[in-house]
Amino acid sequence: MTAKTKARVPLSRERILRAALELADANGIESLSMRKLGQKLGFEAMSLYNHVANKDDVLDGILDLVLAETAPPSSSEDWDTAIRESAVSVHDALTRHPWACPLLMEPGRVRPARLRYMDLLLGRLREAGFSSETTYTAYHVLDGHIFGFALWESSHRYTAEEISSFAERFAETITPDAYPYLYEHGEQHMSDGPHREVSAFELGLDLIVAGLKKMRITNESRRGVPR
Repeated sequence: MTAKTKARVPLSRERILRAALELADANGIESLSMRKLGQKLGFEAMSLYNHVANKDDVLDGILDLVLAETAPPSSSEDWDTAIRESAVSVHDALTRHPWACPLLMEPGRVRPARLRYMDLLLGRLREAGFSSETTYTAYHVLDGHIFGFALWESSHRYTAEEISSFAERFAETITPDAYPYLYEHGEQHMSDGPHREVSAFELGLDLIVAGLKKMRITNESRRGVPR
C-alpha cells in the first residue's frame, strides 16, 4: 500500500458537502463543479455519485449546512428578543456564506429548515398578538431586511485593487465643493472611527422591531388590553 493510498480518507456524503461548502466560500458558487469537487477530495468525479445524486443534491446539501448555522425564533424568549436574535443569526450565516442568499431565494430551493424558520417566525408574531394581516406585512419586512441587506453586502465586496481604483475615481469625481455630504460619507468609508463600531444591519433591525413594538402597544390600547 502506497503512502498516497494510506492518506486517502474514504468518501462520505458529509465529507463531500463540507468540501463543497469550502469551495463555494472560497471561490463562489459558480466555481463549484463535480470535477473540481472530486479534485479537492482526491477522487474521480464519478466516485462522488455513490454518495450524492448530482450537483443539485450537493447545492441543497450545502444550503442545509448554512441553515444549520442559523437559529429559528426561540419559544422561551420574549417575542421581540427571539425575533431579533434569530434575524442576527441568519444574517451572520449569510455573511459567512455570501453565495447562499441568492440560492436560498430561488423558488425551487426552499429547504425544510427554511420552512421551519418561516413558520416559527410567523408563529411568534401571531402569538405576540399581531393580527394575521399585520403579521403578513411584518414577516415580509423582517425577511426583506435580512435577505435584502445580505444581497446588498454581497454586492459591496471588493478586492484591494478594486478599492484602490475606486478611491482614485472618488478623489477625481467627488469633491467637497461639489458633493459635500457625499464626500464626507466617502471619507468615512476610507477611514476608521466610531461609525465602524455600529452594525448597519442591526440598527435597521432594531428600528423594525421597535416599530413593531410600538404598533403592538397602539393596537392593544385601542382594544383596551392591559399592558
